[in-house]
Amino acid sequence: MKLYYTPGACSLSPHIILREAGLQFDLEKVDLVSGKTEGGADFKSVNPNGYIPALVLENGETLTEGPAIVQYLADKAPETRLAPAAGTLERTRVQEFLNFTGTELHKSFSPLFKDDSTDIEKDKARTKVAARFDHVESLFSDGRAYVTGDTFTVADSYLFVMTAWAEHTGIGLATWPNVAAFAGRVKSRPAVQAALQAEGLI
Repeated sequence: MKLYYTPGACSLSPHIILREAGLQFDLEKVDLVSGKTEGGADFKSVNPNGYIPALVLENGETLTEGPAIVQYLADKAPETRLAPAAGTLERTRVQEFLNFTGTELHKSFSPLFKDDSTDIEKDKARTKVAARFDHVESLFSDGRAYVTGDTFTVADSYLFVMTAWAEHTGIGLATWPNVAAFAGRVKSRPAVQAALQAEGLI
């Protein structure tokens, strides 16, 4: 398998899961500004939508969309418990949070990464991100270690990327101590450290 990624972007989530699952894979960096891969190819030949992540499978097929990719990878290594069994309520809870992260957190950050966003748009984005982190903070108020309990799952890798974006955009996590503690737990995991190092983030 080959994962197309951009350092620190949402592709970090499947990168972490590939390492957590112990799967064999290659990495190829993508410059989203030029639309070129590290090897010089037009990235739209891999993903016509032009965004990461993209995972090319052993049979040549390509998967896109992070939440779909991480579940596919988890199902390839069920013994790791990175996702509960399909069809269970527990799996649906993981999917529920993946959808929340993708639609409510991930997209809320978008104006903060665009050069043409106005100050008003950026302030609205920060307010929306804060409201979403308020919800996540309350989720962790029962003492759980990870999103759905005491087991690290694919939902946690995606949320971890959002916590890193909060730091990168100056929002920070000081307002949400439970979320900050979660981010610290995830960052200390060996697979996460390996992914961060491979992407040049530490």
